[in-house]
Amino acid sequence: MNKYLIVGLGNIGAEYENTRHNIGFDIVDAFARKHAITFHSDRLADVTEGKIKGRTIFCIKPSTYMNLSGKSVKYWMEKERIDVVNILVIVDEVALPLDKIRIRPKGSDGGHNGLKSIEEALNSQDYAKLRFGIGNDYPKGMQSDYVLGRWTRDEEPLVQKKIGICVEVIENFVLAGVNHVMNQFNKLSVTL
Repeated sequence: MNKYLIVGLGNIGAEYENTRHNIGFDIVDAFARKHAITFHSDRLADVTEGKIKGRTIFCIKPSTYMNLSGKSVKYWMEKERIDVVNILVIVDEVALPLDKIRIRPKGSDGGHNGLKSIEEALNSQDYAKLRFGIGNDYPKGMQSDYVLGRWTRDEEPLVQKKIGICVEVIENFVLAGVNHVMNQFNKLSVTL
């Protein structure tokens, strides 16, 4: 079955646009632009569908808010009959510096509420995750403000470059599999 579900996590609403927490939305938007496909509102998510070399890719941006992302992922996985190993979830990660991304074939939610919701809904940790390092340059007790904050002018060029790399990660995940992607991208240190 050559069907894939690419999930960009974020929160809906103008106040969340271009925030660190919405990087998942930004990456699937960039993927859609590159492949000339357009999102439309549907059940529990904004959705688009495209093809790469005969493989069908569904990209979703859950409209359930971050903490209920699992409802959306489960619905689209079941509706399109997509195997859990063909799911890639894209999230922000404070435990990684800004110059890093990390891909894993499975694993814990790491304290991320969006991943926690998905894990509960699917009753599984066995789906791939692409963690986009956002760094942790915030004072104690200010994580929420930092995560929901916008990129600084200094960060923006590196973020844009990393978004482009993450689009490549999605393409490689679909065409070559998660192990290839891990070997190619996990050691990468993104610089300008």
